[in-house]
Amino acid sequence: MTELRHGVFLDLSTVDRDDLDLTPLREALPEWDLHPRTDPDEISARIANAEVVVTNKVVLDDSLLAAASNLKLVCAAATGTNNIDVAAARRLGITVSNARDYATDSVVQHVFALLLTLVTRLDDYRADIRAGHWSASDQFCLLDHPIQTLAGMRLGIIGHGVLGQATARVARAFGMQVQVAASLRPGSPSSADDADRIPLPELLATSDVVSLHCPLSPETRHLIDDDALRRMRPGAILLNTARGGLVDPEALARHLRAGSLGGAGIDVLEPEPPPADHPLLAADIPNLVLTPHTAWAARSARQRVIEETATNIRSFAKGQPRHVVS
Repeated sequence: MTELRHGVFLDLSTVDRDDLDLTPLREALPEWDLHPRTDPDEISARIANAEVVVTNKVVLDDSLLAAASNLKLVCAAATGTNNIDVAAARRLGITVSNARDYATDSVVQHVFALLLTLVTRLDDYRADIRAGHWSASDQFCLLDHPIQTLAGMRLGIIGHGVLGQATARVARAFGMQVQVAASLRPGSPSSADDADRIPLPELLATSDVVSLHCPLSPETRHLIDDDALRRMRPGAILLNTARGGLVDPEALARHLRAGSLGGAGIDVLEPEPPPADHPLLAADIPNLVLTPHTAWAARSARQRVIEETATNIRSFAKGQPRHVVS
């Protein structure tokens, strides 16, 4: 058992917009400082006496962790921990835990919202209605933008973890064929479905839709670059609800403008928030559906982040740390 009293949440407003039940979190520790946001120059003072620190996006580097002499546990209110110096935490004897599998339903729903928007040309038809084209039509409907059905399309999934597998299940319900890319990690242990996976170049060349569900690492940064986009079949659709750094934005913008792709549904950019001159924010890019990193953000998913974080704290206090990031 480890006695814990004082916790600090550095950026609560990135998870809670006054619509969540914070009771599980409040009950996990006797004392809390809940900050909507924390600027870099405020971090050191706010965590100085904390035994538990929760962060979603606030960066905790080596020097900040070392100066927090009471700190025992850092909880990421997310799955990704790239904003936490995990190696420094390990060296300092600080446990890092993350939240896992909390947004599966939300992300998968968003994947298909992006895809359906593209194949039904939803944005184009809505724009036509606002422009008065339907009211001026000489027939009962508009047929100016070709509509596709998902049934019979081949979906290529890159990253076959919880999110990739859940996406595959929904795709099959739409009548799509699913294929999965071979593992991207050199020397990764084999798994039961390795025999059914195909090399990435083959997946890119034979998929009507490519959906990214892999982590960002040195091996996967700009995985979808100019060469990968050239390998994709003409008219194919790219979906990214994983990490912005997986896709070379300038290359994607060029291929969309050239019409070699059927479209792209993108929920994540790098950096975030993106600068106004980000290549994918240009107004002249056709067949691009862009959302502001909201695939994970269903209320139910954000509530599970709170509950997962509270469970991580209670488990650590009992001497049974869970979801430890190493």
